[in-house]
Amino acid sequence: MIHIVLYHPEIAQNCGNIIRTCQATGSSLHLIKPLGFSLDDKNLLRSSMDYIDDCEIYTYENFDEFYKLHQDDKLFFITRYGMKSYSEIEAKDVLDDYYLIFGSESSGIDYKILKDHLSSCYRIPMKVNSRSLNLSNCVSIVTYELLRQEDYFSLAKKETFKGENFLNEFDKK
Repeated sequence: MIHIVLYHPEIAQNCGNIIRTCQATGSSLHLIKPLGFSLDDKNLLRSSMDYIDDCEIYTYENFDEFYKLHQDDKLFFITRYGMKSYSEIEAKDVLDDYYLIFGSESSGIDYKILKDHLSSCYRIPMKVNSRSLNLSNCVSIVTYELLRQEDYFSLAKKETFKGENFLNEFDKK
C-alpha cells in the first residue's frame, strides 16, 4: 500500500487535492503537525469533495511520533535535495507499504531529518532554474509512478461509471 505523508502541510486546498488522489489510488494519508489548517476547514472540504469520508487519514503531533511508529517501514523522502530521481524508487511488491514523505509548501522537510536519511531522498527532475512544483502535483507524480510499476494494482483500467464503451455508443443515442 502507498502511504502519503505530509510534513507540516500549510495549504488546505493542496491537502484536499491530495485526499482526492489518496482516495482514487487506495492510498492512506498521514499528516504531521503543525498543520496550516484544520481538518474541518471549508477549503479542505471543498477541494477534497466528499472523498474525505473514504480516505484513511492519520495525524501525528510531530515527526518523532511518526518515525517511532514507522522507522522500520520503507520511507522515501521527496525533496529537491535528493540525489536520485523518484523513478528510481522500486515498487517490488504490491503488498508492501511505501511511505512517500513530502514537505511543507514553503520550507519542505526539516534539513536535520533529511540529513539522517540521505540514502532515502529522491527528487522530481526539473529545469535548472526551477525550485519546486505544487505539492499536490508532486504527490500525484510519485504515487502514479509506483502504481505504474505495479501495473496499477487494484485500480480500474476502464471507465466504470458510464461503461467502457461509452464513447463508442455516444453518437448512437
